[in-house]
Amino acid sequence: MAEPTILLLATYGLEVVECGGALALNARRGGRSHAAVLLCREVMRPQLRSAAEILGVEVEFLDFEYGHVAPDVPSKKRLVEVIRRVKPDIIITQDPEHCITDLDPDRRQAMILYLEAIALASRDFSLEEIGLPPHPIPTTYYLMPDHPNCVVDIAPVWKLKRKALEKLEAQLRFTASVLGRRLSPEALQALLPDVDPSDELEVGRALHREMDRALSLYHGLLAHGSRAALAEPYRREGNFTLDGLIV
Repeated sequence: MAEPTILLLATYGLEVVECGGALALNARRGGRSHAAVLLCREVMRPQLRSAAEILGVEVEFLDFEYGHVAPDVPSKKRLVEVIRRVKPDIIITQDPEHCITDLDPDRRQAMILYLEAIALASRDFSLEEIGLPPHPIPTTYYLMPDHPNCVVDIAPVWKLKRKALEKLEAQLRFTASVLGRRLSPEALQALLPDVDPSDELEVGRALHREMDRALSLYHGLLAHGSRAALAEPYRREGNFTLDGLIV
């Protein structure tokens, strides 16, 4: 059986790295990993391209505007065109449960847009205008879910994921700025005892290293009965179909 084509519908560029383990594993095994990013500022685009190249991911930018994402007809057509063109076996996108309370802008509207586009891509919606035939609804996985029901062992590509993150300097600086305001100097010192707190880039880099490793260990080695050391969490939409119980 051929390796799948995976399409990531990303609201923000960081999501390419957040599920970079699964995408890199698929690419390494001969599958196609493609990311379509809804919102990405110009300064971050070359950085994200470099990160995606490390992971073996094709990336395109959909040029939506911050604060103006809506599940309107033109937006649905844009997403449907992507799905029909890429023809994914699997779609990864944000978690509908998590996005409701996530205060990143555009999350909630983007979720409705994704779900509508996935459904419409399989129907006779705008066939003549888009010029591509319907594509069956792919298997859908939600990244960073509140309630995961599966994990991917990413130990074989952990170094690639780390290396890709290093390219996202704009994101690292943003994280340092946001968390630097939230944390007291004492808390930051406890987290990062060997990092100069005035070096914004290094603070962001070190914070992401700590957070990513903690999250991957929590869903891997520290999870009850886990056979993975480092893992990415996902929630698969719908039931798993098995030929029999698996170990």
